[in-house]
Formats: sequence, C-alpha cells, structure tokens
Amino acid sequence: MFWAVVFFSIMNATIKGVEDLPTMEIVFFRCVFSILFSVLWLRHVKVPCKGTHTLLLVGRGLAGTTALYFFFVSIQNMPLASAVTIGYTSPIFTALLAVLFLKEKMRPVQWLFFGLSFMGVAALKGFDERISWLYLGLGLLAAAMSGVAYVLVRSLSGKEHPLVVVFYFQLVGTVVGGIFCLFEFKMPHGWDWLLLLATGACAHFGQVYLTLALQGEKAGVISSLNFLGAIFATVFGILFFNEHLTLGNVLAMLLVIAGVLLNIWANA
Repeated sequence: MFWAVVFFSIMNATIKGVEDLPTMEIVFFRCVFSILFSVLWLRHVKVPCKGTHTLLLVGRGLAGTTALYFFFVSIQNMPLASAVTIGYTSPIFTALLAVLFLKEKMRPVQWLFFGLSFMGVAALKGFDERISWLYLGLGLLAAAMSGVAYVLVRSLSGKEHPLVVVFYFQLVGTVVGGIFCLFEFKMPHGWDWLLLLATGACAHFGQVYLTLALQGEKAGVISSLNFLGAIFATVFGILFFNEHLTLGNVLAMLLVIAGVLLNIWANA
C-alpha cells in the first residue's frame, strides 16, 4: 500500500501539471498509456486478459473511471493537498459498503471517527476560500465512487488475478474517455506528452500495488493508509505549484487524518 501511495502521489502531481487539458482527456491518456503496461505485464506472466467475472470487472472499471474523473476535476480546481485530503474520506464509504455487501464488521465507535473526518472536510472548506462547495462535493463524490470500486476489488479477491482487475479498469477508462474525446479534445504539446506518459505509468504501478493490498486485507483498513499521500501532496504543492497551507488548513487536514487513523485502530 505504501508503494501504491507513492506512485499515485506522483500521478496526482503530473495531473496538476496538465490542468489546461480537458479532464476526461486526461482520464483517457492516463488509462490508454496504463493499459499498454497492463497488456505487456499480463503477457509476461502468461495470464489471459479476459477474466471470468466480467460483470464485476466492468462494474469495478465504471466505478473507478467515475471516481477518477471527479477526483481529477477536484485536483484541477483546488489546492493539491486539499483535493487529496478530501479523497481520504473514501475509507468511510468503503467501510460502510463493505459492511453492507461483504459482511465485514464495524465497531460502533467508528461512527465517531467517521464524523471526525467529515468535520475536518467541513473545516477545510471553511478555512480555505479557494475551495468551492461545488468542487468539495465533487471530491466527496469521487471518494464515494472509490469506495464502490474498492469493495468490488475486495469481492474479486481470490477470483481474479490482480493484473486482470487492473486491466479492466484501464480498458473501461480508455473506452469511456475515448468517447468523450470525440466531442472535446485539445492536442497536448511539448512536456504535456511526458507528463501524460508519467501519469499512465504511475497509475499502472499504483493500481497494481493497490489491488494487491486490497485483496490481502480488509477493504476499510488498507484503503485508510492513503493518508500517507497528504505528505507527498503538501510537498509537491509547495515545490511545484507555489501553493501554501495556512494553520487552519493543516488543522483541518489533521482532523481528517486523525479520523482515518482511529478507524484503523478500531479495526485492528
């Protein structure tokens, strides 16, 4: 999970670097480059691409693509660290859905910890005028759809090879993104191509490690470790995008992270 966070953090920074491109176009390139890595890797390990649980695989791909789109929108329209932190609410949705559909257990005290995280999200909006209610809502929607995707990945544990799960995600993202590109497309130039290639490569390796992690541990627990990305997002935002954090921002982010960490403790 640590390596998944590292790769996804680099991916987030590259997305911020091409924020002048349409969001669904970035989703398309992210997936089309990543699918090339997936196919080559599947051929290397001699695993068929098709899989056997097509409906679940496609559903995971659709949920992941939707989450990806709204998350990219939030990255493009708010400070990087804030967008990433709002994404940390995904374990809340993951845990709730895992209880409903995977019959995983959740202790009553976890509701308090979830509430603490949401208080942090609300405080993040209150302390930062750069965050609008619209993009805050889209960030939370991305987190909810990530929760759906994580639970579907967990349900495929032991049924599909992790690379097949990753392949279907990239396949659905490429198809959906490609359809949108038919109606809205802006030709990348210069460094855009390198950043898009880096986005796809980092997304692929991050997704492989994430899938392995989700299939090896409780969905609500392992996805909570995403909080490590806040450190990377903060550093990247300061170094490359001239972003700044106020004391209020930091306190709000700590509330979100505290709720997530306490959730891990409750599941230990």
